[in-house]
Amino acid sequence: MVVKPAARGAKPVGQAYKDKSKPADIRQSNINAAKAVADAIRTSLGPRGMDKMIQAGNGEVTITNDGATILKQMNVIHPAAKMLVELSRAQDVEAGDGTTSVVVVAGALLEAAEKLLQMGIHPTAISDAFQRC
Repeated sequence: MVVKPAARGAKPVGQAYKDKSKPADIRQSNINAAKAVADAIRTSLGPRGMDKMIQAGNGEVTITNDGATILKQMNVIHPAAKMLVELSRAQDVEAGDGTTSVVVVAGALLEAAEKLLQMGIHPTAISDAFQRC
């Protein structure tokens, strides 16, 4: 019987998911990044929304309260935060309006999901419940 050596850094079979905190940490990181994008444009929503001043890398300054413009100007790196920016772009293409609202609603849903996770509800149950709504 020939036994191949394990790859460097590989965990033995059955040991791969003993550390239960890593998936929760990644999930929390995704929620925090997406909520940061939602919080950044939340105050620009509505008739009393505040303007945002954005300075580009070349020094050009843009002042706007349009969510689509704000999100286009933001340099978003985190994949979960990029998903909110793409959500806003899709809303702009489909309806031409509501770009800020859709991001703020997504941020609120993530905040609710975060509270449910802290209560110990399984992520799959939360996802299934969101799918049914």
